[in-house]
Amino acid sequence: MQSPLPVRNGVNATRLRLPSEGPWKTAMDYVLERFGHVDPDGIVNRFERGEVVGLGGVPLTAATPLNEHTFIWYYRELPPEERIPVDIGILHHDENLLVVDKPHFLPTTPGGMYVAESALVRLRVQLGIPDLIPMHRLDRMTAGVLLFSTNPETRGKYQILFEKRRISKEYEAVAPVREDLALPLTVRSRMIKSRTYLLAQEVEGEPNAETLIELMESRDGLGRYRLSPHTGKTHQLRVHMASQGIGILNDSFYPELLPQAPDDYARPLQLLARSVRFTDPLTREPVEYRSRLSLDAFPG
Repeated sequence: MQSPLPVRNGVNATRLRLPSEGPWKTAMDYVLERFGHVDPDGIVNRFERGEVVGLGGVPLTAATPLNEHTFIWYYRELPPEERIPVDIGILHHDENLLVVDKPHFLPTTPGGMYVAESALVRLRVQLGIPDLIPMHRLDRMTAGVLLFSTNPETRGKYQILFEKRRISKEYEAVAPVREDLALPLTVRSRMIKSRTYLLAQEVEGEPNAETLIELMESRDGLGRYRLSPHTGKTHQLRVHMASQGIGILNDSFYPELLPQAPDDYARPLQLLARSVRFTDPLTREPVEYRSRLSLDAFPG
């Protein structure tokens, strides 16, 4: 459903579904009960200024009945964010695609305490492209190649590539070496990830996650690994490496969840999305985009 409000400062307006009935006479009464503990005066002021709208951009007032609109849109009041001290490198930019090198620690999209400090919002503001949309995601702690659509008219052609698994991805990781582990090795398992639980888990059942692990070189007990995922489950590479007793260096989640601590920018997770390959659906030509970043724990 298209938002009637444009992107503002790189951030989409928030959509809220209203209940069709209940003890609230007006839409504002419902919003106040749900979010009034945060900023009741701010909510009232937004309704009075006509900054809360329904489908078609129709402004709501303090007297708008609850059941007059199913969905409403408004801009959130965002708290100030401290800048994450990393920069995004641009690898390719044309009328259809933007390919970047996402640094460690920067989330792909807004979420939780990170809104302005996300790759999506930063790039929308920096490049002046409000329609920018990520084609896939990288974990906040993972760096490397990340694709965005710059053109809504051609976006679907690229989305199909991801949906049909016609994209080849290659990652690099630094992790300990196990002399008794025969590589290359294809790891298959069933993984689940709850919205309410921080970690992904491997469980019994039909495999839904597959990763090819290869050791490219080793030095002083550490190895530089090539990881080729056939699927894209949350934290898949981190879980599969840890399950083989070679957890990725500086991983605070797997194999053991460490106590929460401030980001240590000197010790990023040693996982990098090295390359993405596919046949461009518009030109029909094979393309490959490769990261220019490196993993500090295993310099070349």
